[in-house]
Amino acid sequence: MTVKHSTLLLFLCLLWIGCGRNERMDRLYAQRCLGCHGPSGQGDGPVAASLPVRVPDFREIVETKSTPQIRRAIAEGRGIMPAFGPALRPAEITDMVQMVRFLSREGRNISWWEKYDTLVVAHCNVPWELVLGYDEPVEKKQP
Repeated sequence: MTVKHSTLLLFLCLLWIGCGRNERMDRLYAQRCLGCHGPSGQGDGPVAASLPVRVPDFREIVETKSTPQIRRAIAEGRGIMPAFGPALRPAEITDMVQMVRFLSREGRNISWWEKYDTLVVAHCNVPWELVLGYDEPVEKKQP
């Protein structure tokens, strides 16, 4: 791989990872995900026991799925999980992808999650709200 390709890959990875957990992410997770996935993302939410299938644990998800696969599952739905693409802006879906990653770290040794998100420290000074369009007005979808 050339230096040019390595730099491009690094930039793309930085765009996917985002920076820190925030109140907006927590609120969105509580509204859309907590009922099934639970407060720590282990699939033990209050609704999970009444579902016909086991709700996945985010710790298992990050070991087996790429960021684009997680994003697609959130946007398009998977199994009994509804598609959130019609209800959420792309930046909000990005928030939920990040929440999957943040919650998958809880209770784990730091060295474990660093191998999945090794670039977090390197990019935390990027203004992600501007890059990902968090400050853009919500567009109303046409019927």
